[in-house]
Amino acid sequence: MKKLTALFLTLALLAGFSAAYGADAPVKKLPKADSYEALKLDPKHGIGSNLVELTKQDKATLFTDEMKAKLLTEASYLNEYEDDLFQWFRLADGRIALVYKDIVKNAKGEEIKASPATIYSVSMQANQKITPGREIMVLAIPGRSKAKVKNMGNFLPLVLNPDLRPAGILNPGAIVAYFAPEMLVHDSVREGTASQRLGSMGSLLKGLWESTGISDIIQQTKSNFSSTWILGLGRVLMMAVGLLLIYLAIAKEFEPLLLLPIGYGAVLANIPLAGISGPDGLLGMVYVVGIDSGVFPLLIFMGVGAMTDFGPLIANPKSALLGAAAQFGIFFALIGALVLAKLGIPFDLKDAASIGIIGGADGPTSIFLTSRLSPKLLGAVAVAAYSYMALVPIIQPPIMKLFTTEAERKIRMKQLRPVSKLEKICFPLLITLLCAFLLPDAAPLIGMLMFGNLMRECGVVERLSDTAQNALINIVTIFLGTAVGAKLSADQFLTKQTIGILILGAIAFSVGTAAGVIFGKIMNKLSKDPINPLIGAAGVSAVPMAARVVNKVGLESDPRNFLLMHAMGPNVSGVIGSAVAAGVLLKALGGL
Repeated sequence: MKKLTALFLTLALLAGFSAAYGADAPVKKLPKADSYEALKLDPKHGIGSNLVELTKQDKATLFTDEMKAKLLTEASYLNEYEDDLFQWFRLADGRIALVYKDIVKNAKGEEIKASPATIYSVSMQANQKITPGREIMVLAIPGRSKAKVKNMGNFLPLVLNPDLRPAGILNPGAIVAYFAPEMLVHDSVREGTASQRLGSMGSLLKGLWESTGISDIIQQTKSNFSSTWILGLGRVLMMAVGLLLIYLAIAKEFEPLLLLPIGYGAVLANIPLAGISGPDGLLGMVYVVGIDSGVFPLLIFMGVGAMTDFGPLIANPKSALLGAAAQFGIFFALIGALVLAKLGIPFDLKDAASIGIIGGADGPTSIFLTSRLSPKLLGAVAVAAYSYMALVPIIQPPIMKLFTTEAERKIRMKQLRPVSKLEKICFPLLITLLCAFLLPDAAPLIGMLMFGNLMRECGVVERLSDTAQNALINIVTIFLGTAVGAKLSADQFLTKQTIGILILGAIAFSVGTAAGVIFGKIMNKLSKDPINPLIGAAGVSAVPMAARVVNKVGLESDPRNFLLMHAMGPNVSGVIGSAVAAGVLLKALGGL
């Protein structure tokens, strides 16, 4: 009892002492788990050192098998950023790791082991910020189309996988790179931190040799010949293709205004290590500004409109049907591309539409549609379109003679009626309004074509019309040609698809010519006024070359049968027809 009483008194005294002396003493709070004070106590969070410095310290361990295992068990998995090919993991210190997936899904939704990817190009470097929308690398993956990987966030690459180089192989499960999220940047550095030491003479000479194009071509060719020869020997072949285009432009005068800059652009695009056609290169930037945006083809169309006289079409509106008939080649080639897809050449619907538009023999329209639907085919489609336009005098006459008789080629047509200035002014306005209400997707092409024509015909803006016809269209042609040539890089052109494009382009052009002639024969049978079927061949929109070829073939049968003005009606209507066809395809397939 005495012990309990003593214990009770002791506790009471302690309680009183605490009340007297500790009531006002502050209670020390523990820091929040993710606060600065808490995190700096644990070295793994890297508090006090920026992520660049941290990466320099543990760079040797970042791409090991142990680190791969740690990512799966200790890092935060960023599920919201996962896609078909890549995964993202965030380390405790804030660094983000990009991983090439080792397990992917096939077309049936079944999980299968991923295939190694061949690296075609790498456009990022450690400690150089990459902005949203910028291309960072290009991969070739078996069973998939070529992957152009673009950054869509504000990131600073901290360190890249040593295997991440052109002609290298990216294996499934490999860590591609580590990134730091960027909130702001500055250019202030500590004094005395820059390296002041040069390497040995041997290392300098070795680096100089490795910086030459010859070394790069040899290295890329022998690295893994079956998959990387395109990046080495393929570049040499494409330079030869570029020189061939230059030769055809200068010596044979085949569409020199386009083939010359396209050919020179192809040579520049394939110079090893220069990166001229890359995202930071001149031609790459010109492509983004002018072609990827669709501006250059539209400006070309404005210039074409300013140079075109729609009088023959206004005087003989029936000739527009011949221009429409000649667009049959577009849809024939589209179907042909889908047939080739069944035979092993990988074309989808968008690719087929881009190839089919070659049948319209309209370069700007081909470039505009292909840049929207299948940019990867742009180089081959543009070269095919302009090459076949240049070959009009060779391709068309045999087809025209095959589908017409000598008597039909001698048919003389009635003189076209005069067209008033008011009609010529109202025509572009009427066509623009019809396009706006019936097919808005074709409005950019038709609208710019008609705007250029309105400047020509109104007679009050001669300076603007002259600029559109000469200075502006010439400047745009230079940049358009070189930017298209930049897409003739070896990895994009030396494929089975290119062969299919060239074959289908020739077929589309031939079918368009034949369809126009056949429809001309039908119209001649049904019309009370005689119609020479030859003018149907001018329905392909190679203005004015197709009309000149029609006139030449007609004169061969009858030296006094001048068909030039009659052929200009279908010829200019073909320009409108190809633009309308492009609008239809863009509307039908643009959302796929």
